Amino acid sequence: MSIWATNAMPSKYYKLNIGEGLEALSVKNYNSSFPSHFHPTYNITLIYYGAFNTRLDDNLLVAPSGTILITNPQEIHSNPFDRNESVSFFTFYVSQDFLEYCNQSRSIFFNQKVIYDQELFADLHQFANVIDQAHVLPDYEEGLRQVLSQLAMRHGDEMADLQDTRIKSLFDEFLAEQNLKKFSLEEAASRFGIDKFKFIRLFKLQTGLTPNNYFILQRIEKSKSMLKQGNELLSIAIELGFYDAAHYCNYFKKFTGISPIAYSTNR
Repeated sequence: MSIWATNAMPSKYYKLNIGEGLEALSVKNYNSSFPSHFHPTYNITLIYYGAFNTRLDDNLLVAPSGTILITNPQEIHSNPFDRNESVSFFTFYVSQDFLEYCNQSRSIFFNQKVIYDQELFADLHQFANVIDQAHVLPDYEEGLRQVLSQLAMRHGDEMADLQDTRIKSLFDEFLAEQNLKKFSLEEAASRFGIDKFKFIRLFKLQTGLTPNNYFILQRIEKSKSMLKQGNELLSIAIELGFYDAAHYCNYFKKFTGISPIAYSTNR
């Protein structure tokens, strides 16, 4: 069993070969906002210091220190932060498959986003410490499975389908066939028979994001697999339609909180 860690202080990003590709992020004294985005995983975040802000469905959620903050897969959210205040946290990125396995093969959805459960917080903190100290042992996965099982049982809700309900059938075919590199707002609006301003409003209503942020986020997600394959930054930038490597790196850090190099480098 191995553990990879990427270093970009004050952030550390970990990739583990357990739990269907478990990843984790450890952050200290962070105060930069994240724009609207989503993840393919459950984000299970332990708030150690400060208050972690999340805007979801036009509601501002504030998770204080000592709480667990959860976002579901495909859930559109942003994280506004005050530049004068900082937050320290640890996030587990848990795949849908692994959490369903932890929940006896049942789909799970967390309607409760901010959870105050001292016992679970302490248990998850122990597993976070193990990752931070790079001491992952063979029984780690089973122990984590038991803790996540308790999280799902105590605070989760069953849901038959975890597909993002924001993306309606009208957009399914349209989004599936779009070239991430060559998206044209004018052509897209023309296809739907509306002007570009109405298209932007309709697109945001259906997906939760503006077309610009949606396709940038898709390009960032695609770039992660290219980074794992060892592609150079410039070739990734050119392939995905960024101006240059610096342009790509700026957007990657804006949406993920770390640089592409920090994401791809292993320790």
